[in-house]
Amino acid sequence: MLATKKLIDLPEDIFRLLRDMFYQHCGVYFDDQSKYFVEGRLQNSLQRLQFDNFKDYYYFLKYDRRSQEEFSNVIDLLTIHETYFFREDQQLKAFTDEILPELLTTRASTKSLRIWSAGCSTGEEPYTLSMLILENEMFKDWSIEIFASDISHRVLQAARRGIYSGASLRAMNSYYLTKYFHKEEHGYRIDDRAKKTVTFLHLNLLDTDKMVFINSLDVILCRNVIIYFDQEAKKKIIATFHQKLNPSGYLLLGHSESLINLSTAFSLRHLKHDMVYQKHTVSAQRQSESADRQRATGLST
Repeated sequence: MLATKKLIDLPEDIFRLLRDMFYQHCGVYFDDQSKYFVEGRLQNSLQRLQFDNFKDYYYFLKYDRRSQEEFSNVIDLLTIHETYFFREDQQLKAFTDEILPELLTTRASTKSLRIWSAGCSTGEEPYTLSMLILENEMFKDWSIEIFASDISHRVLQAARRGIYSGASLRAMNSYYLTKYFHKEEHGYRIDDRAKKTVTFLHLNLLDTDKMVFINSLDVILCRNVIIYFDQEAKKKIIATFHQKLNPSGYLLLGHSESLINLSTAFSLRHLKHDMVYQKHTVSAQRQSESADRQRATGLST
């Protein structure tokens, strides 16, 4: 009978040090209730690196020159990368049936479309967007750029490889599988037509210095990502999205996420298929700011 491995205990003080380090590194925050989750997820890392306590592991992450590689491993272990093609179908219908037709009009003078998939994981989301745009003949002579970013090197390598099977394909119509994928020994490889519009980037959403070239965006998708951040970090990320979007640009969040108590710079639009956020035009923003000032004046009198 095999002996079970003894769990290495994570002391409260070391958990707080690790938690603060992770937060400073990538903005992901773990509250006090997450200690046992972190403790369990990092057991194999300690054993792999031959540490018998979390204190030595903390000092390794803090001072060892090899720590960057290990940080990537930590982020993979502590965040969820579960995704699949055509996820949140109603939101995608809003994208194809309502948002894209509007952009055909508002961006007609430049014939360019720029989209950011923030927290793209293994690439299913940006490739889905690429296929949906390719299906619209009205965009065939447009410049299409889809930026896809994630903080994990591992998932980005898989995304660039573009080979999928099993759960990733579970919601995909056979039409897209036949048209945009090639069967291989280990799965289905996505066609170059869908790949050529997508640029993958290793990016921390709080590192604004590294996203200087992501500007003038028409749509940002950041679905089920900001749930990992605390309130302050969320506000910074949403402010960055607002800055990067064109006037009247769209922000699509996960269905469990909202901008309540985070930002008043977006309008919540009730489309036929789903609700999305849209950046205020300059006039709408001024009206919102004026209303805020009037409310503040009323409260102070």
